[in-house]
This record gives sequence, C-alpha cells and structure tokens, in this order.
Amino acid sequence: MSPEQLTERERQVLEAVIHTFVETAEPAGSRTIAKRYDLGVSAATIRNTMSDLEERGYLSHPHTSAGRVPTDQAYRVYVDSLMGPVLPSAVEQDALRRELRPDRTAIEGLLQKAAEVLGVLTQELGIAVAPSFSNAVLERLELVQASSERLLMILVLEGGAARTIFVEVSNELPPEAVASVQLVLNERLSGHTLRDIRQSLRDRLRDVGGDREARELLNIFIEEADALFELGAGDSALVLGSAQMLVEQPEFHSSDEMRNLLQLTERRDLLRTALENRPSPGISITIGTENVDPRLSRLTIVTSTYQCGPFAGMIGVMGPTRMPYRKVVTMVEHTSRMLGDLIK
Repeated sequence: MSPEQLTERERQVLEAVIHTFVETAEPAGSRTIAKRYDLGVSAATIRNTMSDLEERGYLSHPHTSAGRVPTDQAYRVYVDSLMGPVLPSAVEQDALRRELRPDRTAIEGLLQKAAEVLGVLTQELGIAVAPSFSNAVLERLELVQASSERLLMILVLEGGAARTIFVEVSNELPPEAVASVQLVLNERLSGHTLRDIRQSLRDRLRDVGGDREARELLNIFIEEADALFELGAGDSALVLGSAQMLVEQPEFHSSDEMRNLLQLTERRDLLRTALENRPSPGISITIGTENVDPRLSRLTIVTSTYQCGPFAGMIGVMGPTRMPYRKVVTMVEHTSRMLGDLIK
C-alpha cells in the first residue's frame, strides 16, 4: 500500500505513533495516543487503525509491550509525505554562526567543527565529507616563497576553486629557481586532472633540465606528488564528530550496542561506501534497511550536499532510526547552506 492510499485517519495515527516513539523511546499504545493527540476518535478506533497499519507493514508490535513502534517503512512515509518544514531556532542558528566563523580558512578544520556542532545540536553523530578534487582540472599553479624552508603552492582549478598547500624545502631557494619551476609545472601540468598528475608526474618531468636548485625542487614535487595533489581524496576526507552524542540514546545503552557503534566509527571504508552515490544536490535520507550494508540496518543517515565551486562535499548525521527527522533534516540543510556560503 503506497502512502497516497493511506486514509487521513491512518496518516494522523501513524504520525502520532512516530512522534510519541521518537519522544519517549517507548512503544505507543492507543490510550497514550488518544491522550496526547486530539484526533477526534476513541482509543478503540485508534487501536483498530494501528492494527490495520501493522498489517500493512507500517507498525510493529514488540512481544513485551501492548504498544506499537514504527517500522523503516513508516519512517519513509513520514519523511517523504508527513513531516512539514521547520526553521532552526534562534539559539541553534546562533550556535552555528558562532562555531562556523568565516575566518576558518582550512576546509578540513571547518568541516570538523561543522560535524561537531551539528552532532551537539541534533544529539546524533555528525559526519562530513570534504570535496573530492581528483577529477578537477588544473588551470594553473603559483609558487610563493613563504619562508626559508617553505613554499606556498596555490592550485587554481577550472571552475574557480583554489587550494593552497605548503611545500617543505631544505633551504631558501633563489627566486629565479622558483620561477623556472613554476613555469615548467604550468607547461607540463595545466589542463590535466589532479588524478592524472599524481599518476604521471614523474614521467612528465623526466626530461626537464635546469640548474641544481631547480632540479632539487622538481624532485620534491616528484617524490611528494601523492600528498601535494591529493586535495581531499582518501580516508582523511571523511570527518566524524563525537560518538559521545549517542551515548544517552536508549538504543546504545547496552555495552554490546555501544561497542558495535564505536567499531562502525572506526570503519572509515564502510562509512565512505555508505556515503557514496547519494543523490546530489540536496538532502538524502537512508533509513535502516535502506542502507546497503547490513551493519547499518538499525541506523539512519541524513546528509545534504554543499558546494565548493563546481565540486560538492557532504554534511550530515548518523543515528538510530528513532530520530527526530524534522529537526535533523532542518539542521542538516541549514548547516550545508552555511558551509557552502563560507567555503565560497
């Protein structure tokens, strides 16, 4: 039975059961629903409606309780057609503005703070993914002597995005050596993706001549190509907030459940796979068994994309399926918009 085929009463009862279970973490009974919500019908009518919803797969009936709890199918109906829009409170907006300040120029640091504050505000586990620039095309690069032992490399990518990286050198280089290396790198690398550059840099620079200082600098680029042209790829691009936010959730009160959660947070490969191929742009919600990996079958992941020039990253939360979806979705969307504005 599709959500469109639910009667108005069934939709009201289903929404009431979901709200009650999310707030109390206890199965909802018909008498409780009748007392908490003015649905205009008796507890007996609510009980019959709940039985119908259970038969159709929207509610389940724990053996130890007379009440019902929502299924993954019920949460899907709720997020798709029942919950209404809501704005973050003034307190929540102030907290985000205070923590996500424009003077935080490093994307990774900004994402870490965003994941942490989003986790605090939603009481879920904050997650963020940095934009992947592997397929970005290098438009040009600039080298600036920052100190006697450091060069600042500025990578300008097609589409307008730019990243800065420090290159460690053994001693201060003559300006003419730095200029000649910059010229060679632009001639040999511009117009290629960062992935291609990482894989072929040694071959591209194999026949380059020049004085001793220039060759030494070119060798640094050859030896450190993977690190210098990575820019957000790999496990380091996945940022997690504190799992402590979930400790108070009833779903993780047992030591076994908490141990399983902590093991999940250590499996960056598993989490990255779960976050791949999510719809972009916009909000994405995978509930319980909708997650491909069975180890995530009791969890919900809510994410939204943010833009970094032509490239997209991701911010969101992960927590039990018993989640205040309306608030969580609102906070995730609001945070993603703030991140996009700050990164621009």
